[in-house]
Amino acid sequence: MAAEKIAVPSFERRKPARRPLPEHLPRERIIYPVPATCPCCGDSRLRKIGEDVTETLELVPRQWKVIQHVREKLVCRACEAITQPPAPSHPVARGRAGPKLLAHVLFAKYGLHLPLHRQSDVYQREGIDLDVSRLADWVGASAASLMPLVDAIRSHVFAAERIHADDTTVPVLAKGKTRTGRLWTYVRDDRPFAGPDPPAAMFFYSPDRGGAHPEQHLAGYAGLMQAGAYAGFGRLYEANRKGGPIIEAAC
Repeated sequence: MAAEKIAVPSFERRKPARRPLPEHLPRERIIYPVPATCPCCGDSRLRKIGEDVTETLELVPRQWKVIQHVREKLVCRACEAITQPPAPSHPVARGRAGPKLLAHVLFAKYGLHLPLHRQSDVYQREGIDLDVSRLADWVGASAASLMPLVDAIRSHVFAAERIHADDTTVPVLAKGKTRTGRLWTYVRDDRPFAGPDPPAAMFFYSPDRGGAHPEQHLAGYAGLMQAGAYAGFGRLYEANRKGGPIIEAAC
């Protein structure tokens, strides 16, 4: 029995549309020199009738700079008193890192998951000597400076009538290996119920998944909590819990 033939019509693959480059980027025009005379007849009476513009996307490497904070000293010729403007405030006390550099280090570490030792290597290749210990000091000092913001987010999340709770694994770099830690997340989001308060999320880290961690995180919370069937949440739902029970809303 002969195999049945199936006719497959020919088609032309559509070329992907080239999207225009972002309009908000600055433009640099490179105008190429034109001939002074007509290459056909040699006449010099040339006039512009238009132009063709081809755009290419380019990257300018970042630049490092040192900002000098100058405080001039003045002396009074009448009483010989010396006056000087007060020292400016710095994100890290007696530190030499500007706020933009600190923000970049923090974003690279927590947003791009780039460890400090890799950041140190990158900066070294760019001619800037920033060892890991100094970067770690900056991260610690920045975390301390940001604690008021963390406290405000924590108060806002746990003031909600209902929260969502979950945890997930997170790899933690250790000497010669990678350990598995836990990242606990508590979310306040009343948008599905047309709530007026803005959504927010609070994160906690722990080296393991012990039930003592959520008990500590939620020590001052009482209300509805939507979470999975994790046994470590069990004591939070007890009626005699200090501070009031948490009402379970199973997923």
